[in-house]
Amino acid sequence: MDSSAKWNNLPKGPSLKNLTERGFGVLNESQHAAVQDLTKAHIESFDQALTDGLSRVVQAIPPLEFTFKNERISLAFVEATLYNPVVAKGSICREIKVFPAECRGRKCTYKGKMVADVSWSINGVPKGIIKQSMGQVPLMVKSKLCNLHGMSPKELVKHHEEAEEMGGYFIVNGNEKVIRMLIMPRRNYPIAMSRPKWKSRGQGYTQYGISMRCVKEEHTAVNMNLHYLENGTVMLNFIYHKELFFLPLGFALKALVDFTDFQIYQELIKSLEGNSFYKSCASEMLRMVMEEGCITRNKVLNYIGERFRVKMSLPEWYTNEQCAIFLLDECICIHLRSNMEKFYLLCLVTRKLFTFAKQECMEENPDSIMCQEVLTPGQLYLMFMKERMSDWLQSVKLSFEKRGSRLSGGLSAENVMKIFNMGTDLTKPFEYLLATGNLSSRTGLGMLQNTGLCVVADKLNFIRYLSHFRCVHRGAAFAKMRTTSVRKLLPESWGFLCPVHTPDGEPCGLMNHMTAICEIVAATLPTTPLPALLCSLGVTPVDGSSGQAFADCYPVLLDGAVVGWVETELAPVVVDSLRRFKVLKEKKIPSWTEIVLVPKTGKASLYPGLFLFTTPCRMVRPVHNLALGKQELIGTFEQIYINVGIMEDEIEPGVTTHQELFPHSMLSVVASFIPYSDHNQSPRNMYQCQMGKQTMGFPLHSFMDRSDNKLYRLHTPQSPMVRPYMYDHYNLDNYPSGTNAIVAVISYTGYDMEDAMIVNKSSWERGFAHGSIYKTELVDLADKVRGDDSVVFGTKPGDPKVNEKLDTDGLPYIGSTLQHGDPFYSYINLNSGQSFVNFYKSQEACVVDNIKICSNDTGTGRFKRVCITVRVPRNPTIGDKFASRHGQKGILSRLWPAEDMPFTESGMAPDILFNPHGFPSRMTIGMLIESMAGKSGALHGLSHDATPFTFSEESSALEYFGKMLRAGGYNFYGTERLYSGVSGQELEADIFIGVVYYQRLRHMVSDKFQVRTTGARDKVTNQPVGGRNIQGGIRFGEMERDALLAHGSSFLLHDRLFNCSDRSVAQVCVDCGSLLSPMLEKPPPYWSAMRHRKTVCTLCGKSESIDSVSVPYVFRYFVAELAAMNIKVKLDVK
Repeated sequence: MDSSAKWNNLPKGPSLKNLTERGFGVLNESQHAAVQDLTKAHIESFDQALTDGLSRVVQAIPPLEFTFKNERISLAFVEATLYNPVVAKGSICREIKVFPAECRGRKCTYKGKMVADVSWSINGVPKGIIKQSMGQVPLMVKSKLCNLHGMSPKELVKHHEEAEEMGGYFIVNGNEKVIRMLIMPRRNYPIAMSRPKWKSRGQGYTQYGISMRCVKEEHTAVNMNLHYLENGTVMLNFIYHKELFFLPLGFALKALVDFTDFQIYQELIKSLEGNSFYKSCASEMLRMVMEEGCITRNKVLNYIGERFRVKMSLPEWYTNEQCAIFLLDECICIHLRSNMEKFYLLCLVTRKLFTFAKQECMEENPDSIMCQEVLTPGQLYLMFMKERMSDWLQSVKLSFEKRGSRLSGGLSAENVMKIFNMGTDLTKPFEYLLATGNLSSRTGLGMLQNTGLCVVADKLNFIRYLSHFRCVHRGAAFAKMRTTSVRKLLPESWGFLCPVHTPDGEPCGLMNHMTAICEIVAATLPTTPLPALLCSLGVTPVDGSSGQAFADCYPVLLDGAVVGWVETELAPVVVDSLRRFKVLKEKKIPSWTEIVLVPKTGKASLYPGLFLFTTPCRMVRPVHNLALGKQELIGTFEQIYINVGIMEDEIEPGVTTHQELFPHSMLSVVASFIPYSDHNQSPRNMYQCQMGKQTMGFPLHSFMDRSDNKLYRLHTPQSPMVRPYMYDHYNLDNYPSGTNAIVAVISYTGYDMEDAMIVNKSSWERGFAHGSIYKTELVDLADKVRGDDSVVFGTKPGDPKVNEKLDTDGLPYIGSTLQHGDPFYSYINLNSGQSFVNFYKSQEACVVDNIKICSNDTGTGRFKRVCITVRVPRNPTIGDKFASRHGQKGILSRLWPAEDMPFTESGMAPDILFNPHGFPSRMTIGMLIESMAGKSGALHGLSHDATPFTFSEESSALEYFGKMLRAGGYNFYGTERLYSGVSGQELEADIFIGVVYYQRLRHMVSDKFQVRTTGARDKVTNQPVGGRNIQGGIRFGEMERDALLAHGSSFLLHDRLFNCSDRSVAQVCVDCGSLLSPMLEKPPPYWSAMRHRKTVCTLCGKSESIDSVSVPYVFRYFVAELAAMNIKVKLDVK
């Protein structure tokens, strides 16, 4: 994780040279580092999970023991290995490896085989090890197990990938799925919080508690709380298999260590020796244990095991004590190895709880980033794998019980292997998790949500795609909360979460994005040398005696374990030494260590102590350490107690210890692409972050090899004249997303009211913002004609339906144009010779772009599966949406002929007319500066740097660009004289005109318009159906009805809601008022069919009283429904 060089060699400014140098488009030797870093958090965490993590998981799964035919059988995992994706056994092929491009094209899953070594023993006698296949699990693209790992751009392109393929996602059923990063409570740190709803947990509970999320090395997590009760005792609660359990603290402490009560009491009151109330509470907690008759540790374990045994599926030969030890191992402070460490930690947490309950320390805000970390994809993958592997053991146990009795020959190795093969493998659960994002789990994995864990990585454009990998979500549970405190932007998150890049609306503040420099720790190093180093720096070990009273010391915690005590005066010195070792990479201290000294302030502040964190999944970011002159990674908790300056002139000697690498380090990748964002009103920057992700651009280069459902492509993209240097840092010219347009700010013709904009028709004819959509349809005949293997693509010779528009293989010609109703593909039954033709249903004409012929996973399929990709041309039309890069979105309202456009003295007509009323209320001054900068850049042949915070009050942008414009012979303020295109007269006002980069957004009228005359109706109500896809109508609702009533146009209302909806003529009996009783009389057999039959009321028995009325069909249905509920409806016909 050497990030020191990464941010030092940023480009000094943007340059257009990369487009003009020789060798443009020739592939580099290696991939672009900055772009690869975008998905680093995902790939590193996954690699970590499958190397270190997997071996740890195998060790952590407890052996499963059960009795079978009076024999004790024990099953345990010894080792597990994952293999690269290869083709299925028995396939004949040149290349045995499977590559991601093939999985995308064939709409299958990119997965590798998992093999585990399972050892089994009978009555404690080992019987050997069986290699067992556990199924196929999806693998992350570009991870160590991926076949693309370490390839150069040339090799990647040869394998039909992007040259800058970033990886970080899984391919499931042909879709690219990303495991979303979620925010979790910081691991192994006790967080003090007050929750009023805790009072309802039982008699005597208060709102005070301490919550702690304990996480093992292989990422298994358990949430644990300590509650303060009104009588001064403490209750420990934990969750086991989604159930909540409570245990008085005294029992837990006494069960963990074999100390006398006095020793436990002494440890509990350390540093609070002067507090008599606390001392009496501590002795009270121990007295409760005595009263239950639990004098020794063994008696306490027996007492606990007896009570919890029912809930734990342990073998019946386990003693109560073994059950209790298992419970302590699985549920209480699971991140610590020894019971001793657990005991010391619980004592510390108890002291913190009492201090908090007596309001002597503040509560920590769980919404603050200092108490948070990130759930990385590798972590979730590993937790899920561990649970599924232990479920496999359980399923084998069930198979033993069900099928074991039938097997002849007893427990031989062959029979055991047969039973093993009956176990549930991991293929289906993993595919389900990644395909739907839903987690089905026994324990809940210590998470607050079990849906929405995966999202599809849309390749709408490159910006949208990369922001999936930088996104961190607060969690689905918070989206439903009524309070807004979760969504607040807190000052602590500076430099870690971007203040600009969050959507507006429902997910606002919950879906955040990491800043460009923020990283997530993935690596782990053993922390064994650290306690010894701390002791050499002057820390008293936890069981030693301190030189001063404990009240004058800080507790020292390393990754949630109490290491010792350090004296108040000595603590800052220890911290400085540790920080020096960390930055200079000495004494085996990892560079991602977080060193936090929470000082004593004399007031009620955060609970003091020296906390060291080296765990993975924390957010860190590089800053410049002024004392040592090097870069240092600082964490979220650490940042609160560090003084970081931004500009040179802010640095106070002796106070400021660190400096930001650059002023815009607080912005995310997407937000740092906004030009002059420091000159815009903040919501406009938020809108641009959203709209940058909806731009029609250039999503990828391998259009021929992709079969995504929908791809947008801009045909005439350009490199922006004015842009921040981060644009060049990420090589965004490879994936451009807009066009430089000449924009005049003028109110002309009135077609530009309310954010509409007029486009020059000649610019449009020259290709301004032309684009197309690629749509792919996968046709699988195995799904269409189930079970019949003789159906393949093809045409019957001389079939009139085909009309020579299809090739002999039953597929359309490549490059042919398809209109509505043309034959799309045809298939034929080889046995009967019958052919079926499918027609192109869409209203828009399209061009067949390419056709891929696929097979199934084993390679045995006949000519049954094809991917047909068509291109729909989409040039801008009236009603399409455009936007500048400053949140100024508008609709194209008119393609105005060039001869009627206003023109400048040199005869230049603008491409776009922008209404001046868009500026005053929105205050997007950045767009005005961009216009001047673009104009001066075009005159002098420059590409201007639009990075925020480059201009200030002292050196203003207007001065700089005004002088450049004046040097080019133009007005200082960017205005020009324009002549009317209609009359040729000079316009009285000077018009502001310049070059602005415009984006075409994906919202197009062709996808939105809805029209219907007659069409489909609902079967039950006879009313028109809704929905654009099925040619439905638009609902004329209650509020629209009110509007027509208020207008007094009730006859129009009658037309809309009755004649055009579900008017029907019904027979009604005037005497009894029934709609249901009039029936046609039953004709005798001798009547002719032509004879007129009367309608008779079955209740009154006569036909004179029948009359016809026009009623809505729904009403007739409603009357029939009521009659079924024994309610009679009587109509009063006048």
